[in-house]
Amino acid sequence: MPCVGAVVHDAAGRLLLVQRAHDPDRGAWSVPGGRVEPGEDDATAVVREVLEETGLRVRPGAEAGRVRVPAASPVYEVVDLVCTLVDPGAVPVAGDDAADAAFVDAAGLARLRCTPGLVETLGGWGLLPRC
Repeated sequence: MPCVGAVVHDAAGRLLLVQRAHDPDRGAWSVPGGRVEPGEDDATAVVREVLEETGLRVRPGAEAGRVRVPAASPVYEVVDLVCTLVDPGAVPVAGDDAADAAFVDAAGLARLRCTPGLVETLGGWGLLPRC
């Protein structure tokens, strides 16, 4: 199943995360994202997903990396894109598939229950919160 994720930092270097409202991993925190709909490319899908889950508008950029989520059925093939905020002062508001949405710093991230492998993957890509 093709999916996208958005890696978004605000001007302070905090990372945008959403708390998942549905399975898999209900209640865990992750980057906003979801399935690529028929006829969408990755960039279009990531813009739509971030807007639906956080109310924020983003500009998609370079690919951060790819992850495979084999524990799910179907298997999710996720392309994560580094995105920038269209309105840097905007505040995320949970919507659609998100129970909550927030920008978190490194200390806040350490206190959250995140989806399996999220922190390690973002760390490997050099994309953890910068503060």
